[in-house]
Amino acid sequence: MAKLIPIYTWNKSMVAINKRSDSISKKPWFQGALLLLCVIVAMLLANLPFTKHFYHAFLETSMQLHFASPDGSVNILFPRDLTVEKFINDILMVVFFFTVGLEIRREISHGELSSVRKAMLPVIAAFGGVIVPALIYTLVNHGTAASSGWGIPTATDIAFAVCILSVLSDKVPVSLKVFLTALAIADDLIAILVVAIFYGGSINFPLLLIALMVIGFTFLLRKLGEKNMFPYIFLAIVVWALFYYSGIHATMSGVVMAFLIPSTSRYNKSQYIHKRNRYIAKLDSYDGIDGEPFPNGPQKHCLRKLESIAHGSMDMSYRVEHALSPWVNFLIMPIFALANAGVEISDPSYFNVFAYDPALGSVSMGIFLGLLLGKPVGITLFSWLAIKLKAGAMPEKANWKMFFAVACLGGIGFTMSIFVDTLSFGHLLPHVTEHLRNAGKIAVLMGSVSAGLLGSLLITLVHKASKPLKDADSSLRSE
Repeated sequence: MAKLIPIYTWNKSMVAINKRSDSISKKPWFQGALLLLCVIVAMLLANLPFTKHFYHAFLETSMQLHFASPDGSVNILFPRDLTVEKFINDILMVVFFFTVGLEIRREISHGELSSVRKAMLPVIAAFGGVIVPALIYTLVNHGTAASSGWGIPTATDIAFAVCILSVLSDKVPVSLKVFLTALAIADDLIAILVVAIFYGGSINFPLLLIALMVIGFTFLLRKLGEKNMFPYIFLAIVVWALFYYSGIHATMSGVVMAFLIPSTSRYNKSQYIHKRNRYIAKLDSYDGIDGEPFPNGPQKHCLRKLESIAHGSMDMSYRVEHALSPWVNFLIMPIFALANAGVEISDPSYFNVFAYDPALGSVSMGIFLGLLLGKPVGITLFSWLAIKLKAGAMPEKANWKMFFAVACLGGIGFTMSIFVDTLSFGHLLPHVTEHLRNAGKIAVLMGSVSAGLLGSLLITLVHKASKPLKDADSSLRSE
């Protein structure tokens, strides 16, 4: 009987989460397709005559928590300026950034960024993919009202990039798929630093100091070996609130706390095997007690213990990432797309990405050229320099033509680019800010789609051109 008992069991909600997680790995294109669908729906909601008023009114709906004091007055409890749109961008996106932080930390600990040799090429390429688009944007918009949006075209959206790579299947060498994934992770880390440093508000240093003290206490708690999740959740909420009012964008609290979640398990391998075998042996000894069917009362206790032991053998960082990923990929990111991609096309000039105004500049041109040209050129140029200087090695079975084609997919900005767009131009007059942000979102969508199409076309052409050479080489080997 013992051999048929699973090492651990999950409750129904965890089984559902596991199934959703499995679907991500089996259908990596689905997340990108879902986000694209949400973009289309958002654009329709924002522009159809019978939905646009409701759409914008809903996003501006207040979500403040009120309470009535004994004298009858009504007070706002927390926070003071929360709307549905801010709830999505300042609270739900904290969870997104938290999972991004967990992913970055995992890759740094034992993934594609875990050693200098592995990390050098994608990290250097990521810097190229940030610097060149920012320079292109700045050249276009220097001295204009749009100049502060230079961070918009610097990010890569891994969901859409993986979506396209999965559709292209075996046309791309596995090594380049790994390279693009590692590059996107390094790119996310750079984008996080850009948001934290350049797109926060005025700093409230006393609150920031308190936040740093709480972060220090959390770090000490981890060093002391605390493995229960509740203290970390409570402290994460405290840090979020302090960041929210200190002037640093609240989403950064998610990244910071992700690096403080314990990454060591409660039980090591030998402890796990010892405890597991002990309770499996007890399962056999309790078999047939009182004639009850399996599992009887004592056996249910053993199964609960086996579940707890298996739970404690996986580190908290992994368990949290595994549990949150489906919610982030299939709920939070689609909601973000629905809330932020809905641009009301009141001005047809939004689609003219090359229009230029001497005072406002051209946020559209800067973003479009930054994503479509700046990203692949920056990634390829910096990678070429790294390989020539022996700081990195060309991915296996790849050539420069295919490398550049894959680098074009780095121009798919979407999620992070739109997020930076929502933070940009806040120092301008409200109507100017709205105009630039709307133009920026349209440019992000057009640039991302163009980069995806260009990358797909080039990958297909390079693959077709190299196929006869591969066939000739294989025939020579067979002879």
